[in-house]
Amino acid sequence: MTRPKTQSDEQVLQIAYRLMHAEGPEALTFDGLARACGLSASTLVQRFKNKALLKQRTLLYAWDGLDRKTEEAAGSVPRTPAGAVELLVALSSGYGDIESYAEGLLVLREDLRDPILRARGASWKAALNKVLADCFADVRGVPEDIGLLMASHWQGSLLWWSFDPDDMDLTAYVEHSLKRFVAAIAMASARIP
Repeated sequence: MTRPKTQSDEQVLQIAYRLMHAEGPEALTFDGLARACGLSASTLVQRFKNKALLKQRTLLYAWDGLDRKTEEAAGSVPRTPAGAVELLVALSSGYGDIESYAEGLLVLREDLRDPILRARGASWKAALNKVLADCFADVRGVPEDIGLLMASHWQGSLLWWSFDPDDMDLTAYVEHSLKRFVAAIAMASARIP
């Protein structure tokens, strides 16, 4: 397959993210990216300056994609506890198999090492927590930080799934876990006078 001689930064960053996710963060080199996208390594250096900036721009590109995916999913679900479950199940799709999920954790490590990327993560956390909290707005007696609690439970369910991934499909596992979480919150809320 012949690749085009010119590609936009967005196209290159998409290829860079796939490379990083498939082979780990250390695989993202100018030479490796040049082979993957068909541009010369020197052209890539001119565009992205150095490996640290290439990695940062690649991960900022990924955060932009997650922001879009979150906004789209949030716009398509009802503002109910069931809608919150639906939103998080939608965000769970695309992790792939256990190997892909494990490589994703290495990519997350890179986000945690960079203050700019950590700030993007914090911004996404705040936006996601607000959407989740809005889904519980009509439920009496829920904790004030219900969005964060549900997001934390969701992330925990992803991690717990990873220890026994052959037992159940990831999205089915997440959906089951989140429905149990919502049921527990509803039961606790019903007890409040």
